[in-house]
Amino acid sequence: MFLRILRRETSADGGAALAVYLDDLFCGPYRCDGEIVSRVHVTEDGRLNGFIGVLPQVMELDGEHLRAAICTTWMVDGHQADPFAGARLLKAVLSGPQDLSFSETSNDLSTAMWRRMGAHVLAPYSLEYLRVIRPAAFVTRMAANRFGLLGAFTPLARLADRAAAAGVNGLSWAGFQPRPGKTDALAETEPDEDALAGAIGELVVHHRLHPRWSDEQLARMLAHARVKARHGTRVQRILRTRGGKLAGLFVYYGDRGGIGRAMQVMAAPGMEGLVLERLLADAHARGLAAIRGRTQPALLDAMLDRKFAFLHASSTVFHSSRPQLADAATQGRAFLNGLSGESWTRLIGDRFD
Repeated sequence: MFLRILRRETSADGGAALAVYLDDLFCGPYRCDGEIVSRVHVTEDGRLNGFIGVLPQVMELDGEHLRAAICTTWMVDGHQADPFAGARLLKAVLSGPQDLSFSETSNDLSTAMWRRMGAHVLAPYSLEYLRVIRPAAFVTRMAANRFGLLGAFTPLARLADRAAAAGVNGLSWAGFQPRPGKTDALAETEPDEDALAGAIGELVVHHRLHPRWSDEQLARMLAHARVKARHGTRVQRILRTRGGKLAGLFVYYGDRGGIGRAMQVMAAPGMEGLVLERLLADAHARGLAAIRGRTQPALLDAMLDRKFAFLHASSTVFHSSRPQLADAATQGRAFLNGLSGESWTRLIGDRFD
């Protein structure tokens, strides 16, 4: 059902491998709460025709530990024959014992259902950002994704970008060129997963409402995120000031000539712009045409100053009966999307063939 409905593939394209992964993701060691569970919908004749995947997560607000349900894969087979199956699934999840529920990949139909059940649509979290680095390569890659033969123009695009680069200011809409400045004062390291997890844990507490991962849980999530074959090679960096203070980090996937996909960008307060410029400089050095990812309110101002463009593809939605939790989310003070969502899973960006 997942392959056919969400990826428009057949079970021969990796059904067995996907089944093993879904079992591990939703029923395996990651599961830390036996009461916050995924749901299936079964017809009157006993046929399974719907599923919503749920990942339990402990979160924290002002020192209080909270139970969260992260809603991920949501699908109904034969929606026209049973138009209320999706609503029943969502209602079953939202009726659970958790303090809050959210999803970062809600399409228009799903968002309408969330709204009817009292959820908030979080606009600052619901945008995809895009920063073009090499405009000719970007246009060529976008065209080739639709019409494969156009990929033959890639060498010409590289020549065009090389010729145009001389006149590009670092903050131009017409591309990106690294520029000397304060970013040079940041020391960059390629961390192993233990060091990366430590930096994530240190930075996430700057958000009032944030996940409280165990060491084992975060290590497992980063292991899941090692490979995303559809997105490219994984790149992870930690940035520190000359005095050794943690400034930020980024994790993205991408290959030369392609469009990189950021899984997580984090910055200490006041360091957002420098971290973003180092992200762009790294992507430029690797030959990427552009980089894209999911917005977080803490980074928006710095992105606007650095010529990022924004588009809407899906919504981040948030549900809680507790006003203080809803306030933290609607005011942009929650850590959502990326590692606090489903972008780290292999369901986003990997293959199962």
